[in-house]
Amino acid sequence: MKRLLDILSEELKQAFGAAGYGTDRISVTVSNRPDLCEYQCNGAMALAKEAHKAPYDIAMEVVEKLGGSKTFSKAECVKPGFINLNISDDFLARYISDEAGEEKFGYEAGSGEKVVVDYGGPNVAKPLHIGHLRAAIIGEAVKRISRFTGNDTLGDIHMGDWGLQMGLIIALMKEEGMDRMPTLEELSRIYPEASERSKQDEAFKEKAMDITNELQHGNEEYTAIWRHIMDISVSDLKENYRRLNVSFEIWKGESDADPYIAPMVSDMKEKGFAHESQGALVVDVGEEGDSKEIPPCMILKSDGAALYTTTDLATLVQREQDYQPDKVIYVVDKRQDLHFVQVFRAAKKCGIVPEETDLQFLGFGTMNGKDGKPFKTRSGGVMKLQMLIDDVYDRCYERMKENGAEMPEEELKDTAAKIALAAIKYGDLSNEARKDYVFDIDKFTSFEGNTGPYILYTIVRIKSILRKYQENNSEAAFDDMKSYKILPPGNDAEKNLMMTLAGFAPMIEGAWRELAPHRICAYIYQTANDFNKFYHETRIISEEDKDRQQSWIALLILTKGILETCIDLLGFEAPEMM
Repeated sequence: MKRLLDILSEELKQAFGAAGYGTDRISVTVSNRPDLCEYQCNGAMALAKEAHKAPYDIAMEVVEKLGGSKTFSKAECVKPGFINLNISDDFLARYISDEAGEEKFGYEAGSGEKVVVDYGGPNVAKPLHIGHLRAAIIGEAVKRISRFTGNDTLGDIHMGDWGLQMGLIIALMKEEGMDRMPTLEELSRIYPEASERSKQDEAFKEKAMDITNELQHGNEEYTAIWRHIMDISVSDLKENYRRLNVSFEIWKGESDADPYIAPMVSDMKEKGFAHESQGALVVDVGEEGDSKEIPPCMILKSDGAALYTTTDLATLVQREQDYQPDKVIYVVDKRQDLHFVQVFRAAKKCGIVPEETDLQFLGFGTMNGKDGKPFKTRSGGVMKLQMLIDDVYDRCYERMKENGAEMPEEELKDTAAKIALAAIKYGDLSNEARKDYVFDIDKFTSFEGNTGPYILYTIVRIKSILRKYQENNSEAAFDDMKSYKILPPGNDAEKNLMMTLAGFAPMIEGAWRELAPHRICAYIYQTANDFNKFYHETRIISEEDKDRQQSWIALLILTKGILETCIDLLGFEAPEMM
């Protein structure tokens, strides 16, 4: 199914061609003055110089060729040469009817690529905290958008499971004389204590580093402890991510990349890509034209130890061997920008990935409290992710009770959990990923304004109308849109809703092209507003004209389908009632 703007642009190209002008630079865009028109074409301005004519004269000739168009209800030229356009109600109704009957509402998937999304990045042996929230939420949305556009997409958690934290834990366990495997609760105490101790006790840190080195070289005792820690940590991680409706297809960590490091380093040396600098092994990644100096990518420290850059490059070796991805997207804190510039350049320079492999870094900003500083607990500590989810859930549960929600307790709890997840995810994703934002529980859990609960409330309202309609029309089949005919809009509110729905496919294209889930949020907020205005101006259930009523029902089904598709891409769902 062709995009609406493509259809409109094609008709304008035909008009320009019929008037004797070139069509290469002709396109139609959404009007930046909606008070004057719905769409506009500025092609006459671009052609004026080569045609040796005033753009207004060119526009007048083109508008004349548009006379009798069944697509446009208005085509007029405005000085100095703009063409203002409104589409006809009949054309819009036909287009929306086609969209309603199409899989993915008219979005046409491309040929498909192999995509790996690297997000999550938790360290094992300690609980997730709010610093992990944005990577999980944004990464999951990007993965879902990628799949919707037709790509074979895998999410990789990329755990930190092979570094100094393991040595720290084992060192403190031995010091305390712990002769059994630790529980998860004990680990949540051991790791922070060991980490703090290492900052003040150099001898303890050296011991932990020695243990880490022995672990990485196959010490059986330490490996057994590591495997146990991995088992209980991964189970806990899966439960926490489940509550966020986040999942991964690849559960690998730094330890999985470790076997690839030695042969990778050897290859870099043999091919002359890596050289020693002040005792360390580095790859030069600066390029001519860099606006600022890009330091060499360090592969091994002077003592031979690997770094994050080493692990990330070895992980790319592994991914290339296992998946041959066309694109790898990293969803990580934006402060890691330089790190990924170095890693990407080293990967291409050393032939770790083919030159055509698209390596993208989607850096995200900080989630702050109302004071503008990184979000903390009331006592000033780092908040566990589970605690944040519980706090938002409690707030949503209380709001529903205050609003007099009448449903069984279990249903109330399930509904509150869905609303809480929408509040958290929409509150985050509605902001551009790279920007910092303020996490405001009161605002995010509100049923009004640009919030997740408001979007859910709109969907629930549509579900309620459709249930009432089906009660009165038991033969109604909502799964067969071909039995419904969408009529031309009867008022401005209905037309505005239809035009917004027609923008679904290009919105998805833009969200994927720019890796921008916030574009989906902006779209569904506009859709919800347009629907609610239409709803308040229309008596759907009591309408006596059955053809008109069925047309409205078809419009509701389409609106519901598009909204539900969008929130699924964002990673949450709507309840049946609120």
